[in-house]
Amino acid sequence: MDLLKFKKLLPLIVLSLSSCAKVGYMIDQGKGQLALQASARPNEVVLKDPRVPSKNKKKIELILKAKKYFYDYFGRPATGIYSKTTVLEREMVTTLVIASPYNRIEARKECFPLVGCFPYLGFFEPEDAKEYASDLEKEGLVTYSRPVYAYSTLGHFEDTILSSFFYYSDEDLVELVFHELFHTIFFVTDEVDLNENLANYYGEELRALYLGWGEGQRSQQQREKANDEALSRLIVAQAAELSARYQKEPSATRERSNEILESFLAQSFNPSVDLFCQKHQLQEKMCWPRTRTWNNASFAAFLTYEKKAQRISELRRELNLDLKELFALLEKAYRCYDSLASSEKDNLSFEKLLFEERDRLCPDI
Repeated sequence: MDLLKFKKLLPLIVLSLSSCAKVGYMIDQGKGQLALQASARPNEVVLKDPRVPSKNKKKIELILKAKKYFYDYFGRPATGIYSKTTVLEREMVTTLVIASPYNRIEARKECFPLVGCFPYLGFFEPEDAKEYASDLEKEGLVTYSRPVYAYSTLGHFEDTILSSFFYYSDEDLVELVFHELFHTIFFVTDEVDLNENLANYYGEELRALYLGWGEGQRSQQQREKANDEALSRLIVAQAAELSARYQKEPSATRERSNEILESFLAQSFNPSVDLFCQKHQLQEKMCWPRTRTWNNASFAAFLTYEKKAQRISELRRELNLDLKELFALLEKAYRCYDSLASSEKDNLSFEKLLFEERDRLCPDI
């Protein structure tokens, strides 16, 4: 994409994705996204380039094989996603910023036309992320920032392979590709946690199929997943305890709220996590809650992606479905949801219909 096309496309992207209040943010992010597109090269060119390390070429080839497997598995025509490669100037592609009030665990949502609401904002430039976080802190919010190595534009752009992908192991890379590709075939507006949990689930399950894991490898995966899910449940329970502590003092100042948080971490959260990891003999890298900073915003970020993940596997077991059958159910349920009158959907999310109201509202499924 040449500079002239870049300049012509930018206003259209800003107008199509942005409201007046967020024009500045969308201009910056539009520039960042288009810069990724502009610097991308076709994979066949990259694979023939002698300057590109062979280990990176192998990663690209693996991504393309995984992409073919994914679309063949679902019987869908392949999209143009990952047909080009972009080499980044830094390890991560964006920085995510999540904010929460100082006296409760609740992610602040940012909403945009066409794509819905999100409990975070992403920034291509690390300094922009720092500035945004600083502004939120001045507003009295608590923030949490983390690097992002992959994401999906949900069809608004033709996503490219990013050099940040190359930092993943082959197994993790395959799971990542399946996760991101799942967003291209199923996405529910305004339901971030469900979208992520579905993509996580399909990424993990398809990885095992693609890699041809035997019973031993699947058993090991299940043990690790069981420990991970148990840790997740522990953190959800701990977050609920912290919320209860805040609720006892709804008028607490920021200083007092900080005291509540620090006391909770020292007296409840850290000891509970340490005890769990010792009991299950988890190595340091597997005891991941002790490797990150926890505050209201990081708890909110965690809850966004983890709190309802188990419902998907439980639904599959309950109905005795394979992966393709489960996906067919998702599509049928979404068509049913989409056909409901607006008044019926006022207090009904697709997630609630899928897990709680499906038999009543969609009896033919």
